Amino acid sequence: MRFLLDVCASYRTLRSTLVEAGHDVASVTDVNPRALDSDVLAMAVEQDRILVTEDKDFGELVFVLGLPHKSIVRFTDMDVDTKVAATLMLIERHSDALLAGSMVVVTRDAIRIRETRP
Repeated sequence: MRFLLDVCASYRTLRSTLVEAGHDVASVTDVNPRALDSDVLAMAVEQDRILVTEDKDFGELVFVLGLPHKSIVRFTDMDVDTKVAATLMLIERHSDALLAGSMVVVTRDAIRIRETRP
């Protein structure tokens, strides 16, 4: 899979773990750490990448403004190691949803997946 790590989710551990697992990973930090959320979303679409973030504003861009998007994985209130483990679990158990275009919110207690494309 192809991932784009938002500035707030650009953890070396997450990036290296995904790369070691054979995934293609890019980081907004490497391109433009001051990019607007709408530009980050456009970058994910242009590069055909799943966006990984902690920023809740992407929900508004997708659901309220209807901007084009790929899947978005949003983490809330978790340490880095838990995020890494959750990402690997998402890939293993929910790859179809990730590839289909979904908003995925991951907390310590739950995973919510909302398909955003017909």
